[in-house]
Amino acid sequence: MLGKTISYTTVGIDAHKIEVEVDQWGKLSGPTIIVGMPSNSVKESKERVSSAISNSGYKNKPGTTIINLAPADLKKDGSALDLSIAIALLISYKAIKVKDTLDYAILGELSLDGTVKPIKGALPIALEAKKDKLRGIILPFENASEAAIVQGLDVIPVHSLVEAISFLEEKISIPPFTLDLKKIFSSFNNTEIDMHDVKGQYHVKRALEVSAAGGHNILMVGPPGSGKTMLAKRFATILPDLSLDEALETTKIHSVAGVPTDKKNGIVVNRPYRSPHHTTSDVALIGGGTYPKPGEVSLSHNGVLFLDELPEFKKSVLEVLRQPLEDGIVTVSRATQSLNFPAKFILVTSMNPCPCGYYNCNIPGHECSCSPNMIQRYRSRVSGPLLDRIDLHVEVPAVPYKDLGGIPDGEYSKDIRARVNKARQIQLERFKNAPIFCNAQMSPKHTRLYCQLDDDCNQLLKMTIEKRGYSARVYDRILKVARTVADLDGSERIKAQHISESIQYRSLEKSFWQ
Repeated sequence: MLGKTISYTTVGIDAHKIEVEVDQWGKLSGPTIIVGMPSNSVKESKERVSSAISNSGYKNKPGTTIINLAPADLKKDGSALDLSIAIALLISYKAIKVKDTLDYAILGELSLDGTVKPIKGALPIALEAKKDKLRGIILPFENASEAAIVQGLDVIPVHSLVEAISFLEEKISIPPFTLDLKKIFSSFNNTEIDMHDVKGQYHVKRALEVSAAGGHNILMVGPPGSGKTMLAKRFATILPDLSLDEALETTKIHSVAGVPTDKKNGIVVNRPYRSPHHTTSDVALIGGGTYPKPGEVSLSHNGVLFLDELPEFKKSVLEVLRQPLEDGIVTVSRATQSLNFPAKFILVTSMNPCPCGYYNCNIPGHECSCSPNMIQRYRSRVSGPLLDRIDLHVEVPAVPYKDLGGIPDGEYSKDIRARVNKARQIQLERFKNAPIFCNAQMSPKHTRLYCQLDDDCNQLLKMTIEKRGYSARVYDRILKVARTVADLDGSERIKAQHISESIQYRSLEKSFWQ
């Protein structure tokens, strides 16, 4: 008898429907063959499934068994097909009688005792199952909250092979798992850290506010202990609220990559904050592997990628950031396939002014011991093209004692975030007919349309560009930052003071690197 079930596999961050077909013949013991471009983890399912069936109270029948995973020209990876294969096998054995197996997607990794273990990619699979108009999805209990984000699909959580079979045979009833999304999103930015904790550094906080409001990349330069890392960690608390569409897209990436999400809520409600160590490789940062998986830049999608001590990263690692910073996507090419991963993030970086960290810092007891050649080599590790793609360059000086001694008197993150949200709403309304969501994502066409300058602004910007020799890319980025400053100010047009503030955020570039 032919057994059929429906399952899914993930390629990149998208799910693809798989038809599991099992046929058996012969009375003597024969091999079990899996066809349809299975990976090693899929081939190993034969042993897991056989043991799980035996330990769940069913008998494996002798004979030659063919397991076909259609479509045959799509690579299948992972252990999520175990449960679907086991049920299709039992149907082919005539060991169970089930109806409507093609109405449900069946997924789950099997332990040898028949327990169902969690899988990767539950959310993209649930989204695709809904598109395919399936009635529901049967999957491990640990993945239920993630899949239940998709409305209009029955999510049936199971703990074991026996429980899944009993549900399909209608011996037991399992109510669909549900979530209250409104209640979940009420916990947004519920963190213990706050921008109020940072003493002094008011101009840096202003730069971070501009960065958050327009989605601009930022570089902080200052001596050790000046608060660069502390500011970067609190930057995520002033980012605008995460929309449902952004949350779904972010959760898809984290789910496929196997990064733990909130087990109770199943969805990412806070913007991601990723801070890879400077020893990370270019593959870990960008993504890749035999079966390509998202890297740190994609895990930072809709959030923050913080690179501490920027010059300590390998130059080859930093240079691969160019494409995602420019295009908002990462293309990972292999001999058999090419995948695109989304990578729209805010790059926050920090560095010391020299190898020892105390060049020209005027801190008693900490004199710079670096030679000019050492300083030049250190700074040259960050290339000009990468610096061009960082919109704001801010100096973070040592905090004076008068600021250290008193209690924190700065603004709270929620107050800064309120202004950021207001500026972002202006931008969303401006770009409602375009596939962009913030000023930093404007194309040259949008920049010409929304960053028009009067004579005073034009003259000011012309003098700056000619005097400092900025590139065309820097010119565009100055305009974009000025547009964001104007949005924070509630101004429809860009004024001279907005251009001046935007230029100020590039002043460190020439003085520091030259």
